[in-house]
Parts: sequence; structure tokens; C-alpha cells
Amino acid sequence: MKKQTRKKVLQYSVSIVLAIVILVGFFWPMPKYIESPGSADNLKSFVKIKNHPDRHSGKFMITSVKLAQAHPVTYLVAKVSPYASIESAQSVTGGQSNATYIKMQDFYMQSAINEAKAVAVKAAHKKVTKNYLGIYVMDVQKNSRFKHRLKVGDTITKVDGHHFQNAYGFQKYIAKKAVGDRLRVQYQHNGKLKTTTAPLIKLSSGKTGIGIILTDNVKIKTDPNVKVDPGQIGGPSGGLMFSLQIYSQLTNKNIRHGQNIAGTGTINPDGTVGEIGGIDKKVVAAKKAGATIFFAPYLKPTKAVLQLEPGHVTNYQLAKKTAKKMAPHMKVVPVSNFNQAVHYLNTHH
Repeated sequence: MKKQTRKKVLQYSVSIVLAIVILVGFFWPMPKYIESPGSADNLKSFVKIKNHPDRHSGKFMITSVKLAQAHPVTYLVAKVSPYASIESAQSVTGGQSNATYIKMQDFYMQSAINEAKAVAVKAAHKKVTKNYLGIYVMDVQKNSRFKHRLKVGDTITKVDGHHFQNAYGFQKYIAKKAVGDRLRVQYQHNGKLKTTTAPLIKLSSGKTGIGIILTDNVKIKTDPNVKVDPGQIGGPSGGLMFSLQIYSQLTNKNIRHGQNIAGTGTINPDGTVGEIGGIDKKVVAAKKAGATIFFAPYLKPTKAVLQLEPGHVTNYQLAKKTAKKMAPHMKVVPVSNFNQAVHYLNTHH
């Protein structure tokens, strides 16, 4: 009887230990993130333009990178996965909270959509107007006297009652003031207009300033109205592909010719395409989704450029290398600007 009891206790103990090991292995959060191939989604479902449906065959696809907090088991799996990388929390979020990081990614996505609208609508010879809302607060420095007043995601609309048409106008006005001078700031916070006053500080550049990292917050109005819903995807890298989808719908031109076309890259107001992160993972995602063409941002690989590039390879070089191994039948096309991408589609089908 005692022998059976001991055996049962041992079995229970082993079961409990195994349960704890499994729970820790799968659910214990580590201060690391795993980046792996995400998805390649059909942009037809994201873009809606009244009286301009997408009736052509084929599809434009936006590619993404999957980001997940590491756990012991997923960490070990990522170690041996060829297209998964382990990143520190600092390198991913910049030390920001998850909520702030998500807010930033949403803003980057909205900015990318705005620029894509502007570029595509202009190329389609339709009407577009830009309304400058103000300075978007991306971070508040620790030594800023506005530290507990301004938050990431706020938009500064006026300083001392003055509204300017770009960030440079705001910065020029503030730079003329002295360190310690009090500045009255009007800003939007969660849709509400607020005002606060605090002294200015000396920036690391030696100039006088508020002590924030900023970018422009611009609202785009188009005729016809272009509606874009990116769903759960964040970040700035969908700009190029959004602009191609919007342009094809507005012009009703069959520029895809039935092909499944994926790609990545930021889009600037002048149509230039900028580099992004995780392009190797995006190539893998595109291949899984059946893409036959992949647009990759192109930067001339000079010595100076390669020195600054992660891994000392450009986006295009890494995309080409990844496709050669993982998707040999997918054509990787280098593009420096929007017009190049359109020209390629018009001449290769």
C-alpha cells in the first residue's frame, strides 16, 4: 500500500514539474522579440474609392514582418530558423512602452497612407490638397520641461498663438527665444485641444527648444475620396504598394496584367522610395502568398552607403539574395521611385 502511494506521489510530482516546465517554456516572457516572415495581403481589400473599383485580375500585396515577444521555446526555435531574428526590446521599441510603440507604428502607417494617396492621386491627374495640422510628438526627452505635459501622439498646433505650415517654421520661431523663456503650447491630445506653458531648454545642438522628437502631421484630402484601412498592419513600409494600388484604381489601367505583385518601401512626397527593415522576411512572405514579382527599394551600393547598411547590404541586395535561395522563380525588381515601378509594370507583362 505504501509502495503504491509513493509511486502515485512520484507520478504527481513529475506531472507538476512537467506542467511547470511547459508553462515556463511557452508562456514566460523574455526581454527579447522575435521577427519572422509575416503575411502578404491583397491591397484590394484595404483600398476603397467610390466609382473606382478594382476589377482587374492579379493583385498588389503589402508584405509585413511578424513581431512577437520571445518565450523560451519560441526563442530556441528562432535560433535555428533561417529567417527569424532575435532582437532586443530596446532595438525594437526604443525603450518605449508597448502602448506607445503601437501608437507610433499606427502614426507611421497613417503617414505612409497619406503620402501614398498624394503621390498616386497626383500621378493620376486628380485633385489633392494637403492640410498641415502641426508637429506630431514622437518622443519627449527626459530633460524637457514639458515632460509630464506633452505625450507621444500629441500634435502641437500653435506656439505663443502662432501656427506655421511646417516643422521648420515652428523650430525657427522657438530657436530665436532664450533658454528659460516660457513657451505657451497649444496641442491636440486624444482629440481634445489643450494649452500648457513651460520653460524652454538648451538642446544637444546648442539651440533653444522644447526637447521633443517630432515629425509633421499632415492631412490629405483627395477628389475622389480615397479610403484606406490598413487593419492591424503598422509602420511606414507599405507606402509604395499602397500608391500602386490607389493609382491603378483611380486610372482604371490594367497595370498588373494578371500578375501577383508584392513589394515594400516607404514613399516620399516626391515619389522616391525609401529603404525598410526585414526585407528578407518580406520576400519569404511574398513567396508563400504566390507573388511572381517583388518590388525592392534600390539604393546605389557605394562604399559609404554599405558602411551604414545593416549587415553591410542594401535592401535590394538582401532581397535578391533571399529570393535566389527561397523563391528562385520570383523576379526581384529594384525601384528608386514610384514612376519607375509604374514604367516597369507597363513594359513587362
